[in-house]
Amino acid sequence: MTLQATHPPERLVIVTGPSGAGRSTSIHVLEDLGYEAIDNLPLSLIPRLLEGPRINRPMALGVDVRNRDFSAASLIELFDVLSLNPRFSVELLYLDCSADVLLRRFSETRRRHPLAPAEGPSDGVRREFDLLMPVRALATVLIDTSELSPHDLREEITRWFAPSGGQRLAVSIHSFSYKRGIPRGIDMILDCRFLRNPYWDESLRSKNGLSRAVAEYVTADDRFEPFFDHVFSLTKLLLPAYIDEGKAHLSIGFGCTGGQHRSVAVTECLAKALAKEGWQVSIRHRELERGAATSALHTPE
Repeated sequence: MTLQATHPPERLVIVTGPSGAGRSTSIHVLEDLGYEAIDNLPLSLIPRLLEGPRINRPMALGVDVRNRDFSAASLIELFDVLSLNPRFSVELLYLDCSADVLLRRFSETRRRHPLAPAEGPSDGVRREFDLLMPVRALATVLIDTSELSPHDLREEITRWFAPSGGQRLAVSIHSFSYKRGIPRGIDMILDCRFLRNPYWDESLRSKNGLSRAVAEYVTADDRFEPFFDHVFSLTKLLLPAYIDEGKAHLSIGFGCTGGQHRSVAVTECLAKALAKEGWQVSIRHRELERGAATSALHTPE
C-alpha cells in the first residue's frame, strides 16, 4: 500500500464588505503579511485559480459588488463549496462600516457609489447593505471600521491574520497623549509622566522625543534606568508567553501629558532594544502623526 503525503490545509481568506469600508486597505495589509493577494477577481474565475498547484503561503481574495458576476448567492455558494474542500482552511473577512461614515468617506473622496453611479451615494449605500446582508451573516471575522484609522485597521488585520509558526509575533509600540485618550487595542500601557518633562526646558519645548537632545534629557532622569530595565525585562518575559498562547501581535503603549517628548523617547528606546534582540517591531507616535497630518492639510500646494 502506498501512503500519500498529507499537507496542512492552505489558508484562504475571502475579503469583502461595503464599498468604502476598507477592503482594499485590508488586501494590502494581508499582502504585506505574506499572503498572495488578488483583488477584484470575478467569482467565476476563483475555482479555476484554486485548481492550480499548491503554494507555500496563504492566499487572500478580494471580492465586492464591482465584480462583473457578483451576487450574494454566488459568493455564499462559493464559500460553502470551499469550506467542504479539505485542501483549504477558508475564512470570510467582512469589513463593515456605519452608513453615515461611508457617506462621509464618499463625500470626502468625491467618488460615485458603484451601485448608484447616477444618484447620490446614500442610495448606493442602502442598496449595498441590503445586497450584502446575507454575506455579512456568514462572516467568520467581522471588523467594523467606522472608528478605525488605516493604522488601526492594519493592527486589527495583523491580530487576526498574521501567519503563525516560528517567532513571528509582531510587536507594536505606541506613544500617546493622555489628554487625547488611550489608543484602541493596546495590550499593555505604561505611564511616563513621572519622568522629568522636557516641555519645561525652553530649548527643548519645540522639539520632540525623536531628537537626540530630548532623548538625552529624558534618559538622564535618575528614575529612567530602573524603570526602563523593569519594562524591558517584563516585555522579554511576556513575548515568549504570548507566542505560546498563539497570539500574533502584542501592542505596548507609553503615555505622557502631550505625547511629544517622554513617551516618544521611551518608545524609541524600547523599540531599539527589542529590535536588537531580533524581535519584529513597529512604532507609532500618534500625536506626532496627527501633527504632521494637520500641517499637511494647512500647507499650500
